[in-house]
Amino acid sequence: MTTYEKAPSRRSAAEEASSGQRLADWVDGRLGIHSLGRKYLRKVFPDHWSFLLGEICLWSFVVLILTGVYLTLFFHPSMNEVTYHGSYVPLKGVRMSEAYASTLDISFDVRGGLLIRQIHHWAALIFVAGMLMHMMRHFFTGSFRKPREINWLFGWTLLFLGLFEGLFGYSLPDDLLSGTGLRFLDGAILSVPVIGTYLSFFLFGGEFPGDDIVARLYSLHILVIPGIMAALVVAHLILVFYHKHTQFPGPGKTERNVVGAPFMPVYMAKAGGFFFLVFGVITLIAAIATINPVWAYGPYRADQVSTGAQPDWYLGFAEGLVRIMPGWEINMAGHTLVLGVLIPIVVFPLLLVFIGAYPFLESWITGDKREHHLLDRPRNRPVRTSIGTAWISVYLILLAAGGNDIVATRFHLSINTVTWAARIALFVVPVLVFVATRRICLGLQRRDRDLVLHGRETGVIKRLPHGEFVEVHQPLSPAELHTLTQHEQPRPLETGPAHDANGVPSPNGSKGRLRVLLSRGLYGDGSQVAKPTAEEYREAHPEEEAEVVEEVEVPREARAVSEAGPPDG
Repeated sequence: MTTYEKAPSRRSAAEEASSGQRLADWVDGRLGIHSLGRKYLRKVFPDHWSFLLGEICLWSFVVLILTGVYLTLFFHPSMNEVTYHGSYVPLKGVRMSEAYASTLDISFDVRGGLLIRQIHHWAALIFVAGMLMHMMRHFFTGSFRKPREINWLFGWTLLFLGLFEGLFGYSLPDDLLSGTGLRFLDGAILSVPVIGTYLSFFLFGGEFPGDDIVARLYSLHILVIPGIMAALVVAHLILVFYHKHTQFPGPGKTERNVVGAPFMPVYMAKAGGFFFLVFGVITLIAAIATINPVWAYGPYRADQVSTGAQPDWYLGFAEGLVRIMPGWEINMAGHTLVLGVLIPIVVFPLLLVFIGAYPFLESWITGDKREHHLLDRPRNRPVRTSIGTAWISVYLILLAAGGNDIVATRFHLSINTVTWAARIALFVVPVLVFVATRRICLGLQRRDRDLVLHGRETGVIKRLPHGEFVEVHQPLSPAELHTLTQHEQPRPLETGPAHDANGVPSPNGSKGRLRVLLSRGLYGDGSQVAKPTAEEYREAHPEEEAEVVEEVEVPREARAVSEAGPPDG
């Protein structure tokens, strides 16, 4: 007797599905996340150590959010005066604000509070440092070009907001150091013509130090600015996915592909592990290195100023601008303009605006509207690289000038000598850095050219039959040849006719001439070393052509076409 096994029906198969599968099917039927996940979770990301700078920014921001939430549970953003009766004996019985008292409680009475405070502060310093380095990596490699201009602005805005977020954060404890910083801020606001006094009274809730500043900074620090920054981070990451990740040039890498590992599971596993690495390093630093010991400064009093007061490093350049600026004042229309403070607070944002607007300036100068997904080697863009290093030198000089009193006391120098040295360096050092960086880049280009044409030195000396001694050079591999010669070398724009055929003046006028002049500065004579051509490569390596003739007999014309590839990719 023949028996037949009944095939399971579609209904029974569905009934046997796990609850997790049924939940996934229910969600996918309403949100369509399966197709999105299949598209984006397998997205390819290239691998390079410099890409980790962006992840340091991301994960330190996550650490800031996590530790900040914990600290908000115990901090009291109030300037009401209380008498301290906590665990820190030297300040017992001292009158102080609730904000300062709660900061002491967090440091000495809340379990793990001091560690969390220090993790939060160190994470803030690393977050801003990571953003600055991440931004300069994009600047030097040219990843800000189309289609990533908007993403560049998102990153620049995050850096700008991060500076003020840090300022507001370390001003909250209302200790003597942070109060000195707020007095500096009040002086900058008062220097604004006409409306400076009104702005100061509005911000501080009355005459400095007022009664409302801590509560207002608290709202900005934990709600407004973090909300904007979180939205910008999400938008930044979405655009990274949408535009695909940039990659350094190499064999098989083009403007139309990405060579790397998929987001899931490879890249996600690396990123997850890197989060714990960043969190662990920040925690280790916070556990062994004290930062911002507010109990040593004491509560803020308007009639006192802490000696050797220094802001966090990322705002040191702003204070440096004020310290090296002469104390000029002028009277105009019945108002006193304190130029010694007004000019620095104008220059402060201009330094940041310049680096933020540079991508649009370069795009206008070059007229390049193409999409770029391959990164530049900094040496192949000498002028841009020199501009970036000169900008960094300005930043560092002003940062050092912000501690002119510390430098003077530590090295037993006159503070006037230190101040004048910083003033002169501000105008001389960036020029020297620009020239030196440009020459270094051109030297590295010449080195790459020699490597392509002559190969790599081996250190082996060979004596020829007629007695001459020569060093044996090892030819580069095709992959190395491609990496050193694949880059474009744009030519500067040419000056067009001043008038057309009918004698009408050119509509560009002086703007067109300025654009041509700047283009010559970027790509003109002396701004780049010509890379080897295919003909130069064949002349430098005649033995390769002989080997091709001996191994494969092909017509001379066909061989010339096939061998034109190595130097130019």
